Amino acid sequence: MDADQAKRSLAELGLHAQGGLEARITGLSIDSRAVRPGHLFAALPGARLHGGEFIGTALRMGAGAILTDREGAALAEAALAAAPDRALVVAEDPRQALAYSAALWFGGQPETCVAVTGTNGKTSVTSFARQIWTCLGREACNLGTTGIEGAYEAPLQHTTPDALTLHRHLAEMARHGVTHLAMEASSHGLDQKRLDGVRLAAAGFTNFSQDHLDYHQDFESYFAAKAGLFDRVLSEDGIIVSNLDDPKGRVVAERATERGQEVIGIGRHPDAALRIEGQRFDTTGQDLRFSWQGRPRMARLNLIGGFQAANALLAAGLVIAAGEDPDDVFTTLDRLQTVRGRMQHVASRENGGAIFVDYAHTPDAIATALTALRPHVLGRLIIVFGAGGDRDTAKRVLMGQAAGQHADLCIVTDDNPRSEDPAAIRAMVREGCPEAADVGDRAEAILRGVDAVGPGDALLIAGKGHETGQTIGDDVFPFDDAEQASVAVAALEGRLT
Repeated sequence: MDADQAKRSLAELGLHAQGGLEARITGLSIDSRAVRPGHLFAALPGARLHGGEFIGTALRMGAGAILTDREGAALAEAALAAAPDRALVVAEDPRQALAYSAALWFGGQPETCVAVTGTNGKTSVTSFARQIWTCLGREACNLGTTGIEGAYEAPLQHTTPDALTLHRHLAEMARHGVTHLAMEASSHGLDQKRLDGVRLAAAGFTNFSQDHLDYHQDFESYFAAKAGLFDRVLSEDGIIVSNLDDPKGRVVAERATERGQEVIGIGRHPDAALRIEGQRFDTTGQDLRFSWQGRPRMARLNLIGGFQAANALLAAGLVIAAGEDPDDVFTTLDRLQTVRGRMQHVASRENGGAIFVDYAHTPDAIATALTALRPHVLGRLIIVFGAGGDRDTAKRVLMGQAAGQHADLCIVTDDNPRSEDPAAIRAMVREGCPEAADVGDRAEAILRGVDAVGPGDALLIAGKGHETGQTIGDDVFPFDDAEQASVAVAALEGRLT
């Protein structure tokens, strides 16, 4: 029977109403406009408004039960008093309660799930894990910033969707025969308990640097949100795969060891079970020497950027932790392909210069991307980049500093200015990189960057990666960095028709 047509009691969803009142639930809603008769409406605290403001609307729409916290119940005291026959569930953490109820409501999940958190690299790691499983004959998907990809595909609005959307897709994947899933776990999603109720075999940690301080109060709360994947979501018998080259990765590993959990460390750190021993770079990728539990091995990675070795090994570690034979896993590494918009080679000049697109949009990511490109490049490194509006403003100067330190030529342009003044954003970025050219129009900036590419040079277009739109004000205009780079090359070399 389809989940949307089923009826469940509150008790079957793990919920208990005040006064012992029971209800037969016909569906779950977090938007009062989507409530149908018999739905459980979750009135959740928000950044601007509390969902309790909409409980009255939900009741008028026929909600059979309300899930909220004390504040939400107080906001709707009159509306609730006027509907004494409707069940009220007051939870200390209604987001977590909703996530567990959604898991019970939708039911199915892929048999083997892993999740990855960290500031950078989540999309690459989850995609690599999916690719490894696929090479091994598994029906696999990855879920995150680029949507759901693999044996089941669907677009997503957020890296980690709300609990209802997430568990609906998990159930759909299971029905479509997907057995293995690698998920991105964003700090927002973890903080808002969206992943609670997902059964994880293993969880991974990539790295930690400044981002999202517009949402999190400080670095400590930002890290605490990410640590929730290991401290709260992952089961006690789950395995943790952590990048020991990152200080916070070592903290994650130490805490796991104290809890008695198994840890697979990756990186150059001497304690890493999957240890990077050496890398040799060329124009199309790298040869990787690594060891597994002390035994040396070699692999070819057709991936640009030294950091991709860590991403590939983290993915391999997760797949091993989830039950695959290590020898089988390592034979797949030479078949890994870069993720769209992640250090993606999108065009080349006739003079041999190369153009890459990457999602790098933090100071650390820009520094990492440029540093990783350097060994593959004989000539200059050029970067076109900007900072998004309505986001963490403190990182803008730092992004400029990172670009100025690691690139030979910098062009600052608009990213997604959203509601902010684009020129003001660019000015903040250029405080960290005063020698950078200021070219507001992103298409023109890319054209100028491509025009500057000489023999042996490389251009990095950073910030938007896989995105196919540019948000200016309330409008989203079609814009694809990879496409613009190809058009620019064709125009400069007389190949446009």
